[in-house]
Amino acid sequence: MNATWESDEAPDPIEIGFVGWLLILLRGSALIVLISVCLILLLLLRLIEVPFFGMKRPVTPFIVQFVCRNAFRILGMEHRISGQLMTERGAVVANHTSWLDIFSLNARKRVYFVSKAEVAGWPGIGTLAKATGTVFIERNPKKAKEQTEVFETRLKAGHKLLFFPEGTSTDGLRVLPFKTTLFAAFFSDHLRDFMHVQPVSVIYHAPKGQPARFYGWWGEMEFGEHLLKTLAARKQGAVELIYHPPVAVRDFPNRKALAAEMERVIRESHTQAMESAQKPLAPQ
Repeated sequence: MNATWESDEAPDPIEIGFVGWLLILLRGSALIVLISVCLILLLLLRLIEVPFFGMKRPVTPFIVQFVCRNAFRILGMEHRISGQLMTERGAVVANHTSWLDIFSLNARKRVYFVSKAEVAGWPGIGTLAKATGTVFIERNPKKAKEQTEVFETRLKAGHKLLFFPEGTSTDGLRVLPFKTTLFAAFFSDHLRDFMHVQPVSVIYHAPKGQPARFYGWWGEMEFGEHLLKTLAARKQGAVELIYHPPVAVRDFPNRKALAAEMERVIRESHTQAMESAQKPLAPQ
């Protein structure tokens, strides 16, 4: 996925020494084995799930969750969580920093991402996205009815859909304005009465001594370069997920009001967390 948000400051240069390349080899090999073995197992189990359970996936989401949790163990990156997961049917929305968000959010909750249609054709990433049940959409008003029907089918099957309303990844230091397009589907006659939406703040804490935007992915940054930089870090930082109380769609007059509330909650929490992280420790 190519980020489109542009910062006034250029990304920090990537410098990888001997130890960094060694870590890339060790961590990268472990991740490849983990993902490959589990992907094969997932595809085999889908052969059973599809004919017996249709849209429902009673087993394979646990494999995805297993992969994502262990990916952080391999990286040596801390994964912090607070707040309660919603039990109602509906969607989850979060701010977007990088490809690490997919692992972060899948590690805690069995969700299905909503992604732009072109991702399905990307080498490697597209295959993984299809296998894990990603919902692909086209940003075309003419497809609105069709996409609403897809959402309805998936939600009624018990799937929790997750999307990033910013529409792009960032440097992780800010929350961009939320786009309201996808929220419109939740206000259809077939979804509004039972739909809930849960906002989640995703905050990254850089490794000690690294810039605060270390995990951010934006502008012209290539996926491969960002992946290598992350794998090469001698000491990793942490990702923090804050799950806020879900809201009922029926309590909002329209998509703009719902999107504005989700943005407010996530932005305030994200800003507070970033400010707290920058405060110096009190003397002992």
